[in-house]
Amino acid sequence: MKKRIGLDIDGTITDPATFVPYLNKDFNKKFTLADLSEYDLTKILRISDKEFWDWMEINEPTIYAEAELAYGAKQALLNWSKEHELIYITARRKHLTDVTTSWFANRQVPYHHIELVGKHDKLEAVKAQKLDVFLEDKHDNAVMISEEFAIPVLLFDTPYNQMPTPQSVVRVRNWQEAYHWMERWLKSGEAFPI
Repeated sequence: MKKRIGLDIDGTITDPATFVPYLNKDFNKKFTLADLSEYDLTKILRISDKEFWDWMEINEPTIYAEAELAYGAKQALLNWSKEHELIYITARRKHLTDVTTSWFANRQVPYHHIELVGKHDKLEAVKAQKLDVFLEDKHDNAVMISEEFAIPVLLFDTPYNQMPTPQSVVRVRNWQEAYHWMERWLKSGEAFPI
C-alpha cells in the first residue's frame, strides 16, 4: 500500500554536521558535531538571535547549496520513491525555494513535494499532507508530530536531541537503521508498529 513519507531536510537527509565548518570558520571555533549539544546554535555560540540571523542571512544559501547528503540517504529515498510518495517539510524559509529545489535536482534526490514552512513548527504542514510516517532530527518536532497525529516518527540520533522520547518516536543512529525499520514497517501493513 502506497504511503506518504514525510521527511525533514537539514540534519535528516543532509549530514547533521553540515553547519560545523561554517561555524568554525566564521566564529573562529573548533567544533565537531559532538560539540553541538543543543539545537539552538545561539546558545552554543553565545550570540544573540539577531547576530545569528544576520549570519544566516548571508550564509544560508551557500550552506544549503553545498550540504552533503547523509550517508545512505539517497539510496533509501530512491528505493522508497518507486512505491511511495516523498513529502519534504522543512523549516527553511520560502526565499530558499530555488536553492532547495536546485539542490535536489543537482544530487538527483527524488521528491514528490517540498514545503518550506519558514518555522520549526511543522504541525500544520504535516496535517495538510496527511502523512503516514515522518523522519526528523529535531527532538521537539519529532515528539509533537508523533503525539499530535499518532504516527511513528524516526528521530535521527544526534548530540543535540538527547532528551527522552515517547515510545512512538523511534531513535535511529543512521540511514541504514532507518531504512531497515521502514522496510519492516512498510511490509507489516500496520499503521503504528512499535
